[in-house]
Amino acid sequence: MRNTMGEVHAIREDGPASPILAHDVSEGVLRVTMQNAPANALSIVMMQSLLNHLQAARENNSVRVIIIDSALKLFSAGHDLKELSSHRQDDDRGRAFFEKTMRLCAELMQAIVTHPKPVIAGVDGLATAAGCQLVASCDLAVCSDKSTFCTPGVNIGLFCSTPMVALSRNVSRKQAMEMLLTGETIDASTAREFGLVNRVVPQEYLNQIVRKYAQAIAAKSPLVLKIGKEAFYKQAEMDLASAYDYTAQVMVENMLARDAEEGINAFIEKRKPEWTGE
Repeated sequence: MRNTMGEVHAIREDGPASPILAHDVSEGVLRVTMQNAPANALSIVMMQSLLNHLQAARENNSVRVIIIDSALKLFSAGHDLKELSSHRQDDDRGRAFFEKTMRLCAELMQAIVTHPKPVIAGVDGLATAAGCQLVASCDLAVCSDKSTFCTPGVNIGLFCSTPMVALSRNVSRKQAMEMLLTGETIDASTAREFGLVNRVVPQEYLNQIVRKYAQAIAAKSPLVLKIGKEAFYKQAEMDLASAYDYTAQVMVENMLARDAEEGINAFIEKRKPEWTGE
């Protein structure tokens, strides 16, 4: 539903069993809220639904920033172990379904990283295993002071190997190995210290602060956000000299963009820029 300001509000998915409560776009910010009771498990349906929302956001010019959060008392408990275990009776002992699940999970996490628009995790409560991976995969993460995080697969004979990819790219190796080898839960302040989240805020102000954070980013040029996010992840995988060669060229191309010309002129003229995304 669109109002006179061209904003999209309270768009609900079909069916009472949908793993996504609602999504809405306001002031350039898309909020995708998970509600896969009881624990927001990343089932096949949940991961595909998140992927669908991310793909739709790619094609929606009114979306500049994406928030992923939860309507439940926890963020996400990771993969749906009951769903996985139910396929052990298959002729291949579940191999095909396990492969499908892990491929889809990898696709989802990479879709966040390669998405042209910034993705923010708004975390309240527990984020465990692939749920912790989801937080680590987002470009930014803000959590409540009641949030906790862990990669506990080692406790049940299933090392968190895929969560390890996102985790090890966001925290130091020693801290990543500590979480992976012990399976112990860390609190919000430790997650902030580790670099897993950007900010820890009082639980009652989480939604307000995440929204404010997202709106501040959404006010920037959508083209520049896209250029910057893509360059950040690409240069991070390069050696120092290659990274400078690559980013220097990115800066040149960025300088030639209309939004860069407009932004610099607006700064010199002490006025607010008017972005065109070009």
